[in-house]
This record gives sequence, C-alpha cells and structure tokens, in this order.
Amino acid sequence: MRTVGEFFYPRGGWRRSTSYILHRLRRLPDTPHRICIGIAVGAFVSFLPIYGLHFMAAALLAWLLRGNILAALLGTFYGNPITFPIMAVTALELGNWLLGEPGGMSFSAVMGAIGRASSELSHNLMAIFTSDAVHWGRLETFWWRVFLPFFIGGTIIGAPCAVAIYFIHLPLVRAYQRGRQKRLRQRFDEARNRQRAQDNGEEP
Repeated sequence: MRTVGEFFYPRGGWRRSTSYILHRLRRLPDTPHRICIGIAVGAFVSFLPIYGLHFMAAALLAWLLRGNILAALLGTFYGNPITFPIMAVTALELGNWLLGEPGGMSFSAVMGAIGRASSELSHNLMAIFTSDAVHWGRLETFWWRVFLPFFIGGTIIGAPCAVAIYFIHLPLVRAYQRGRQKRLRQRFDEARNRQRAQDNGEEP
C-alpha cells in the first residue's frame, strides 16, 4: 500500500519530484536542442494510449528524431497520475468527436477497457500453447471504442503541446548550461590561482 501511495503522491511531494526531474534534464551532457527534442518527444507519447510502452515509444521516437533518449524517458513524466485523467478524457472526447462517435467515457472506464483488452490479449497469446478458445470481442470493441479515438485525439493534442514544451525548455536548458559552464570556469580559475600562489610561495 505504501508503494501504491507513493506512486500517486511521491515521498517529498510532487513539487520536489518535479524539481528533481527538471534538474536532471538540465544537467544532461548534450546540446540544448537534442535535450529539448527528447523532452518534447517524451511529453508527446504521454498523450497516447500505449500504457506500459511509453518508455519504449519515447526512446524510439527520440532516436529517430536525433533527440536525447534519456531526456525522452524523463519527459514521459509529463504523464503522471495527475495529468493522465485529463489527457485521456480530453483526447478520447476529441477523437470520438472527429470520428462522429458518442463520447462521455470516464477515465476509470478507459482504464477498465484497457485492462480487459490486455487480459484478452494475454489469454489469446497463451492459447497458442493450450487448447483454450481464442476470443477477440473485447479487443475489437477496445480498438474502435477506445484506442483509435484516443490515439487520434492524443496525437492532435500532443503534437502542439510537444512543440510548446520544446520552446519553453530550450531557453531554460541553454541558460542553465551557460551558468553551469561559467561556474565550472570560475572553480577552475580559482584552483589554478591557488596552485600558482602555492608555487610562488605565497601560501603555505
């Protein structure tokens, strides 16, 4: 129960967790452009109904777009227990509207449909090695009722959000890296000056 609770509310709070992720993103050893491409990619895939595959999809898309893969993995944290319900319901409603289908499915109903479809898929895969009958009814319903409209809506919403996230993070990462480089140069110069002073006998 403690692990589940920390998933919904991390130890130290979401503010501390968010600050830690942003700090890790800014310290990545790569160009700001590649880092921000990765962040944007990670945020984008968070809008898609591929729960359990977000990391894999983010890494693949970052590789294709020459973004930073670790930044893409960290960027998927834009999708979290607080934002997922908003993302899912908004994307699903938009997708259903574009397809001319009725909406009104709650987030809990979406998660339930995903669970039932996953269970049926697992059963069918195991049926290859057993004599159990194969059923596709839940998967077919899930495809037309949830996945397709969710995917269409999530893509349409996620793309502009990813672009905005890229341009929001780019100056922040650039400024952080410039400041970090400046601090490193200052430390190097201070260490060099101390060494020179010791060599000249000015310090013990």
